[in-house]
Amino acid sequence: ELREIMAELGFRTIHEMIGQADILKVRELPEEDWKLKYLDLSAVLFKAEDNGLPLFNTEEQDHGLTHVLDHQLIAAAQPAITNNEPVFASFNVKNTDRSLGTMLSNEISKVHLGAGLPPDTINFKFVGSAGQSFGAFNTRGVTLSLEGEANDYVGKGLSGARLAIYPFSNSTFIPEQNIIIGNVALYGATSGELFARGKAGERFAVRNSGATAVVEGVGDHGCEYMTGGEVLILGDTGSNFAAGMSGGVAWVYDAKGTFARKCNKEMVDLDPLQTEDEQRILALLKTHIRLTDSKVAEFILSDWKTQSNHFVKVFPKEYKAVLAKRNQQVKTH
Repeated sequence: ELREIMAELGFRTIHEMIGQADILKVRELPEEDWKLKYLDLSAVLFKAEDNGLPLFNTEEQDHGLTHVLDHQLIAAAQPAITNNEPVFASFNVKNTDRSLGTMLSNEISKVHLGAGLPPDTINFKFVGSAGQSFGAFNTRGVTLSLEGEANDYVGKGLSGARLAIYPFSNSTFIPEQNIIIGNVALYGATSGELFARGKAGERFAVRNSGATAVVEGVGDHGCEYMTGGEVLILGDTGSNFAAGMSGGVAWVYDAKGTFARKCNKEMVDLDPLQTEDEQRILALLKTHIRLTDSKVAEFILSDWKTQSNHFVKVFPKEYKAVLAKRNQQVKTH
């Protein structure tokens, strides 16, 4: 579509478009709008003389990638990337180490394309406070575990990897009462898994379209605009949960009975668990315990008959209707 528009304007490349402000036009402003009536935008659209000088990339930029930790990850992962051999390694991490695993996943994708590697082929453990975008865009076959905490955008664009995050072994706080990952985790994730022993910040799993997550509480706007995937929340949520949620499913452990008033029910129903929901939650609880040693999950599992009554299923209305119609068609045939 971009190429079609460029052709209409007479450009072959994006580079040719740079600086051509004379192509832009101001749309007709309404005469009755007193704020816009006397607005003159001609200076904005003035085409400056370039005098033969370059208009872009006038100097080399240093993006600070020379010494990032991912170079060590890539080196350690070479047996996996080239021969599919399982690799294990540990690294210390600090909050200036951002987008861990992203460059590694790029190297994997160069060789294995979208298929990635078999599950757990690359298993890296980190200790410390990870910077922003821990595990962002990480691909299949990568498992990153973090003992410590992480900043915003954990698992952004997650593409098949597994992330497990849990507190320091010597921490004295109660994990389920404290935030362990920052805001906007799992933004735009398409596949993969996230298990976090502790709470997440605001806008958890926004635009999630296929990833599975277990977390022990979230801030405001959880699962906003979610279109697919699964989210299991073993604790409180903030307000405006599920706003614009059109697909996927969320299960919320609502022991206090306060969730209904925090949920935006415009597009979702709050339903009791069905047998298939219970089976899936039980499987996720067991995995959460194995990966993070979660005491909340252990408690729920040990008293499942009672605690299962506290779960609420957040089910998008349109998605539920589509599934019901499909099930009816299967029964008919």
